[in-house]
Amino acid sequence: MGKKRIVKKQGGGSSSELKSRSLAHLPKKKLVSGTLHIEATFNNTKATLSDKKGNVFFWSSSGALGFKGVKKSTPFAASKVGDLLGEKAKAIGVKDVEVIVKGVGSGREPTIRSFMAHGIELTVVKDATPIPFNGPRRKKPRRV
Repeated sequence: MGKKRIVKKQGGGSSSELKSRSLAHLPKKKLVSGTLHIEATFNNTKATLSDKKGNVFFWSSSGALGFKGVKKSTPFAASKVGDLLGEKAKAIGVKDVEVIVKGVGSGREPTIRSFMAHGIELTVVKDATPIPFNGPRRKKPRRV
């Protein structure tokens, strides 16, 4: 049988070393206005900060911050994602941002609110959630 190992898990928060590591490498470019893309699914929340042309400067997700499993889809994890991107955006001089939200997850609003807490002004909030207009294909009739 052998010895039994006891594995201890830490608390359910985001790891501080992952956050500091992601803040370590900031680009030398300055950005005044940009676009914040938020994808909030039922399993994760991803956010990307880009310039007006679409060149990505920063990105983060709740999974990249150390949340695992069910905790990735919580509003708390989404607010941590927005907080991290807000810190990075403030460091390179972002003044105003357009927000494009995609998805129906619970992290839509907390990401925006925690991003705005860093003093960055929102100009436009768009919802780009894909809506099916045809629906899935119907089942074929049963043959007896």
